[in-house]
Amino acid sequence: MDKDGRPELNALRERQAKTLDDFRSEARDKRHARGYRTARENVDDLADADTFQEYGQLAVAAQRSRRDYEDLQSSTAADGIITGTCTINRDLVGEARAAAAIIVNDYAVLAGTQGFFHHQKLDRLCELALSHKLPVVMFTEGGGGRPGDTDVTTQIAGLNVNSFHTWAAMSGVVPRIAVNNGYCFAGNAALFGCADFTIATRASWIGMAGPAMIEGGGLGKFEPTAIGPIEVQEKNGVVDIVAADEADATLIARQLLSYFQGPVSTWEVGPQDALRELVPEERRWGYPVRRIIETLADEGSFLELRRIFGRSIITGFIRIEGRPVALIANDCQQMGGAVDAEASDKAARFLRTCNAFGLPVLSLTDTPGFMVGPASEEQAAVRRMSDLFLAGAAMTVPVVAIFLRKGYGLGAMAMTGGSFLRPVYAAAWPTGEFGGMGLEGAVRLGFSKELEAVTDTAEREALFDRLVREAYEAGKATEAAAHLEIDAVIDPAQTRTVILRAFAAAGWPSSARAEN
Repeated sequence: MDKDGRPELNALRERQAKTLDDFRSEARDKRHARGYRTARENVDDLADADTFQEYGQLAVAAQRSRRDYEDLQSSTAADGIITGTCTINRDLVGEARAAAAIIVNDYAVLAGTQGFFHHQKLDRLCELALSHKLPVVMFTEGGGGRPGDTDVTTQIAGLNVNSFHTWAAMSGVVPRIAVNNGYCFAGNAALFGCADFTIATRASWIGMAGPAMIEGGGLGKFEPTAIGPIEVQEKNGVVDIVAADEADATLIARQLLSYFQGPVSTWEVGPQDALRELVPEERRWGYPVRRIIETLADEGSFLELRRIFGRSIITGFIRIEGRPVALIANDCQQMGGAVDAEASDKAARFLRTCNAFGLPVLSLTDTPGFMVGPASEEQAAVRRMSDLFLAGAAMTVPVVAIFLRKGYGLGAMAMTGGSFLRPVYAAAWPTGEFGGMGLEGAVRLGFSKELEAVTDTAEREALFDRLVREAYEAGKATEAAAHLEIDAVIDPAQTRTVILRAFAAAGWPSSARAEN
């Protein structure tokens, strides 16, 4: 610091320094001892170098009436929330598309609790992001509302704050990514859950109330680590992506944001001939559909959401020739690809979000239909599965459907926006097969009398197999195309070309180069 400069400038520098990690070394060391980063380290890692413009750095907790002001300047630095604008992914997408807002809750300040000025800062950045259409990345670690802000004497409950309304109102307007590490309770959890996309580290505990509130409500005494551990929140779909640590979470946040920042000009792709061999010749065998996705997509571009929730449908993002595409795909290794209630919830939410932000949708379909049976109905199947039709009907972005194998029943229709006529292009690989329901079930139901009439077990099985083969021949991809129920049957190696041409026909440029 230049001690020979003007005194007011030196005073400013000293005041600013009290908010930084070097001055708050004890708090920094405590974070590092736990394997965590400081809030400012997360800001520095997320924002492009030398682009972060901070708002409200000099704020302190509204506790001057009960605490020493000098102490408040460092111990309640920035009132526990760092807010500002910056660019993210500038080198990837260019300066013009990289503008973003950052909100980082600082757990080293009063356990990341939300105080009076904390809320004002949060509201200021949210309003700014709304006005200028800036995507927002928020780190949510913190313990919820703060009861100790004694300087505010004109409120009773303090529930007339705008923060939660404003944050929620941004849904579908600008992309919002929430990142969590550590404890995230009450109001902080509400912010996390309202985000369009959620990322949490393995060291995360997320709950709508922390230990104190739970105990105060007479519901028992719990350790913080018993409330919403990541194992629970990953399985139930609260968390979209689980990261190893804060550095990994930040990297993922950057990648996730990039799909909403537009195309990139450089990309690589592996040999597409491999697609011809990834669906087995034996129609009853499963296969790893993620290998198809990773082969089809630009190398390294596939990012999956909610992997262990609603497992029969895969949701995520890919790039094709640099262009971002939203992806849904059936996983035939999970319940044969049948669409259950959880998968319907997962896909419907995903489609609504992607539609709001204008991302075209690619559907890789291989499903025997909706999951049926008494157990399925106990999961509110009628309501939750029907919601997938509602989401499809509301989409205004182009949809391309590629049928890898099975396209049966209402479940297949729901995977394509509600109808095989909904996609701008619906094509099948030669392994495709179609019907109102699964072939085996259709034969058992439609030919029950004929099968029952055959008393010999071996003969009955032979008849059944013959009827299934006949049903397959009638419903195979080429026949479906011949009857115009789909638009084409394609060579799997040409899938990328087909997708790009279809999107181009719908007004989406076929390559990132078209926009550069």
